[in-house]
Amino acid sequence: MPVVTLYLQRLQNLVGKKATVEKIVETLPFLGLDIEEQTSDYVKVEYSPNRPDYATDVGIAAGLQGLLGIKRGLQAITVKRSQKFSVKIDPSVRKIRPHISALVARGGKLDDEAIRQIIALQEDLHFGIGRRRKKSSIGIHNLDVISFPLLYTAKQRNHKFIPLDMSAEMSAEQILEQTDVGRNYGMIIEGSKVPMILDASASTISFPPIINSALTAISTSTTNLLVEVTGNDKNAVDDSLAVIASALSGFGFDIFGVNVGQKNSSDIFKTRSIALDTSLVNQTLGLHLTAQQICAALKKCRLDAVARKKKIICTIPRFRFDIFGAMDLVEEVALGYGIQNLGPTLPASSSVGQKSPITIRTDLIGQIMVGLGFTEALNSGLTSRQILYERTKRDASDIIEVAESKSQEHTVLRDMLIPALLDTLSRNVHEPYPQKLFEIGTVFSSDTPIKESLNIACLSAHKDSGFTEIKSILQSLLKTDSNIECQTRTSESAMFAKGKTADIVVNGKKIGVVGQIDPQVAENFRIRVPVSGFEMTLTEFIL
Repeated sequence: MPVVTLYLQRLQNLVGKKATVEKIVETLPFLGLDIEEQTSDYVKVEYSPNRPDYATDVGIAAGLQGLLGIKRGLQAITVKRSQKFSVKIDPSVRKIRPHISALVARGGKLDDEAIRQIIALQEDLHFGIGRRRKKSSIGIHNLDVISFPLLYTAKQRNHKFIPLDMSAEMSAEQILEQTDVGRNYGMIIEGSKVPMILDASASTISFPPIINSALTAISTSTTNLLVEVTGNDKNAVDDSLAVIASALSGFGFDIFGVNVGQKNSSDIFKTRSIALDTSLVNQTLGLHLTAQQICAALKKCRLDAVARKKKIICTIPRFRFDIFGAMDLVEEVALGYGIQNLGPTLPASSSVGQKSPITIRTDLIGQIMVGLGFTEALNSGLTSRQILYERTKRDASDIIEVAESKSQEHTVLRDMLIPALLDTLSRNVHEPYPQKLFEIGTVFSSDTPIKESLNIACLSAHKDSGFTEIKSILQSLLKTDSNIECQTRTSESAMFAKGKTADIVVNGKKIGVVGQIDPQVAENFRIRVPVSGFEMTLTEFIL
């Protein structure tokens, strides 16, 4: 989790003299900030990556002002439209790093601490929403040395300029090969050309996502800034720019939009609205708040809220992209109401909690597998098309995909456990063999509604792994757990090797598959030893 250092006297000046230092420190945890270290001069707090606006003291000060009642309602960020600043996009860059947005910040003052915080915010955004600069990366420049319009284009790798903190020209290729930042992030850029931002005098401004030019370095004497964000994900680019705009506004800068292609970046800073039902708030929090009380709590969290009949219309600033829906607003109400004011209550029921019969049974099955020498794995019910189908050569016609997934790695509901276990093995190829894994988990099949069932799967990977070994494991499990005799019937499966695959049959019904993983499938997961395994349903037959 990222950590920010807050100098107490500076923070008090930002919050307002009405709040004592003691009260400020006492309130920090109620913003969701964990205090890591505290001295008489400063406090270090850990903040959640989904609140990057808390990466600076001005962002935290705005939150404190709300909870302490100094300022309420929407944290206004005015972004003025301007035709003076523009970025032209050359078609050559669209296949390399297609998205760019920008803003201009004028009339501010930066001290050493503000510069340190802005750079720290920049890096936190790179690692968070930017996914190590792949989805988005940020360049912050001295506006006064730049002539407009800018050109976002692609250049050959022999293109030269003086990189930040360097004194001599280097080519893009040399930067990628000889500098730490180039070696760390160079793999993001593929092909013979690299993205570059040039100004109207053809001076290089930035080599995204790698490094800025020394020409545009900022210092405490810089009063006007250009911020450009490039990336492969438009949402990540806009989210990053919105957070930077919020921080610079807090540091006293006037924010101006930039014409990027045919659009002005000021358009991305528009607020959005979400409707909230008062009954959802009260049922979730166990309270009896009126609509006006809920609105007041939301305003303490620096949101705007208006009661309309049984609904509350909440206005959310652009940089609060952590708020997806009504339940997120319920959390904001809890913060504004005061977590410390939520008193514990005894449940209406006097029953004592206990494990369900299914959990007891699956625990027993897990203990048997551990006794057979296997280690339990726990994978997500969401995975990727690549892992579930492409690497395993399985048919994807019944795929169940998630709409508008926020992650490329979690886009599909799994219908088998084995692919994720293979992926786990692929991440441990450097560890000694044998490696034996099992998992008990929910799988999903296409139906109306989607059908869920409980499966068990296991894999054994070592130089002597084969059908005979894994079949004996299967038979031992069924015999020990339920005294069930199973039969194996020769079959074929794209994921398993031909002639080394069988259906698992109990009482004449197929309940799973057992066999040796096809060598090509193992190779797709970078596994260099034989792998055998089985997967079967526990629902209906075992439980």
